[in-house]
Amino acid sequence: MSVEDKISYKELVLNGIVKENTIFKLALSLCPAIAVTSSLRNGVLMGVAVLFVQVMVNMTISLMRNFIHPRIRLPIFMLVISGWVTVTDMTMAAFAPDAYKQMGLYIQLIVAFASILARAEMFASKNNVVPSMFDGLGMGLGFLFALTVISFFRELLGKGAIWGMPIIDAKPLLIMVLPAGGFFAVGILMGLFNWLDRKYLAKATSSHH
Repeated sequence: MSVEDKISYKELVLNGIVKENTIFKLALSLCPAIAVTSSLRNGVLMGVAVLFVQVMVNMTISLMRNFIHPRIRLPIFMLVISGWVTVTDMTMAAFAPDAYKQMGLYIQLIVAFASILARAEMFASKNNVVPSMFDGLGMGLGFLFALTVISFFRELLGKGAIWGMPIIDAKPLLIMVLPAGGFFAVGILMGLFNWLDRKYLAKATSSHH
């Protein structure tokens, strides 16, 4: 039975952004997230790259699901993921060479993102193309949202700038652009995100009763 009968597309997207947010809820792919979020530009570009790969992988796996033998499904999933990461890698190298110089290695690391393989295994391999696309869209947007928020605060506090443009005249907190500052920022934002989510859920459930 397809998931289409039980859940709306809006819920699939919101699930990826809020309930199963890759960074803030599941704490997956934290190392590349921290490595690229010292500037907003890099954080957004990485988020967009992951969004594209997540959607395309989900759609491809869904289309192929009836032809993949269960015993070799994981190697097939990895081949599909690496194929779409290669497309993303080459596109970024061609059209955003400056950013690619700074984060090229991390784009290639998308192949190893647990979140992309997990959605291929748990969702795309069991559902039709359209719900799989919306599931990928939700998970990808959740990752993009998390990276944008983290990189916004890190660049603002660590460099006194946003998207490379100086904003604050005061002395920046250099630790925020270092890996330690990245983990610190992620920890605080993760706590805030979960607190807001719980508060919102509590309100929503009480209004239903």
